[in-house]
Amino acid sequence: MYVETEKRPVRKPVTVPMLHAMKAEGRRIAMLTAYDFSMASQLEAAGIDVALVGDSLGMVIQGHASTLPVTLEHMVYHVSAVARGLTTTLLIADMPFMGDRDTAHALEAGARLVGEGGAAMVKLEGGAPHILDAIAALTARAIPVCAHLGLTPQSVHKFGGFRIQGREASAAERVLTQARAVQSAGADLLVLEGVPSTLGEQVTKALDIPVIGIGAGPHCDGQVLVCYDMLGITPGKRPKFSKDFLAGRGSVAEAIAAYAEEVRNGSFPAPENCFN
Repeated sequence: MYVETEKRPVRKPVTVPMLHAMKAEGRRIAMLTAYDFSMASQLEAAGIDVALVGDSLGMVIQGHASTLPVTLEHMVYHVSAVARGLTTTLLIADMPFMGDRDTAHALEAGARLVGEGGAAMVKLEGGAPHILDAIAALTARAIPVCAHLGLTPQSVHKFGGFRIQGREASAAERVLTQARAVQSAGADLLVLEGVPSTLGEQVTKALDIPVIGIGAGPHCDGQVLVCYDMLGITPGKRPKFSKDFLAGRGSVAEAIAAYAEEVRNGSFPAPENCFN
């Protein structure tokens, strides 16, 4: 005998046009990193909008001091594992260090991350001319691109460490100019990291594409965190812009659901998670 139970609404797969519509409608986008099938399944079950396989895996998975040792082979391996755990959550893959050193390499890496890995979008760091060329070339071949500005981890040596960007007026103007440039080149999404909240708001208002913040204040169109940071299990000091969502909760599933809820209702990031 079967007992009829309440039917849950079927969730449609998240697409790039849907992310654009969410910005237009003022609905915040919840994004988290994932590096394996099991975590991806948790994100899917919680209804996270976007999963990012970040080259942050070099630090939180491999134990390196930066993201620079991550290779394209590493990325394809982890992206394909995450893809197997997702049905409706949109999947973004990071372009590893020097994968976008010229247009030819960017196209090759993008093709592998999408074709072999199963990503729906690739993420490129920076706003230099060769990055703009790579964005244009990838989007011309129907590979959507997420840009990444502000504190770009692959530039750690140039920055002299993981330092907040855009505090001076000239630096803020440079980030804003780059944001407009990556949008013009064809980027469909922008991750903005490690900038003052005022600059995060300014960039978000200036662009038509969604802006996802990580340490960029509460006014962005969405938020992203490293999953291990938001679960409080990354060794060492937790980043100021993160929060331990597992504290006081009984499961990883509850923590991810709480994160998604706080992003969508605007209570995360709180003032203590932001930079001035």
